[in-house]
Amino acid sequence: MNHDTSNAAGTGRISGDELLRSRLVARLEQAGRLSEVERQALYDLPFRARAVPQHTDVDVDGASQSVHLILSGIACRYKLWPGGTRRVISLILPGDLCDGHRPLPFMLGNTVGTLTPCRVAEIPRQAIADLIEVYPRIARAFWWMTLVKLSIFQEWLASTGRAADKQLAHIFCELLVRLRTVGLADETSFELGLTQGDIADVVGISPVHANRVLRSLRNSGQIVFDQRRLTIPDFERLKALAEFDPAYLHNGAEFGRSLCMLATSARRDATCDRRAGLVASP
Repeated sequence: MNHDTSNAAGTGRISGDELLRSRLVARLEQAGRLSEVERQALYDLPFRARAVPQHTDVDVDGASQSVHLILSGIACRYKLWPGGTRRVISLILPGDLCDGHRPLPFMLGNTVGTLTPCRVAEIPRQAIADLIEVYPRIARAFWWMTLVKLSIFQEWLASTGRAADKQLAHIFCELLVRLRTVGLADETSFELGLTQGDIADVVGISPVHANRVLRSLRNSGQIVFDQRRLTIPDFERLKALAEFDPAYLHNGAEFGRSLCMLATSARRDATCDRRAGLVASP
């Protein structure tokens, strides 16, 4: 991929409307409803937004002093081997943080790059560190995002070695569910601007093989491509082919209820500590 040298950027603070459009709040609230004060704290995060062209590196090795938030488009984390072979190891969608909420740079040995044209917000790591220090529920929501990312990594690893049509069907099912979460897919379709080469690198097969698999899925009626939009006419049928179980994405209210229980427990423990004289009263 190319390295991004674009100066097209805007600086300031993320307004409520813009951050909602970026889907970060919607993403975090999958882990439990946030209060108005917590939402406003997210809206007030300082940022620098920039347009990043297709197939351009956003962050190399996680060494940047900023946390990168995808506002639009599809990015990925990938490994480039010395021989030139690229392997996509995760897809990063609008509302996702490219590198988690790490308050310090951490060398990962791989690269974040765009698969489609993207708009990216750079948020200072220190601003994230300050935010999670003040708002424990936001900190837990960020940890939820990190744990979901780990769960997706594990699912992809477990899928390696299966038939290519099953792997690709699984990726399409995952994208539909994840994009629905942030309001970027309807019940059966979403925009997919990936090239055939990108799809090959996601599954770990050659572009020629990817072409055959895509043609097979289209001919069997499992998927329909219209311009840049992918439609899944019968989601249950594609799920059966992929053996797709969305539980690993941890959507829904169950995790949110767990966070609420943790927050209640934390408040109870803090009250007990104050009563026991272990910490000073506020």
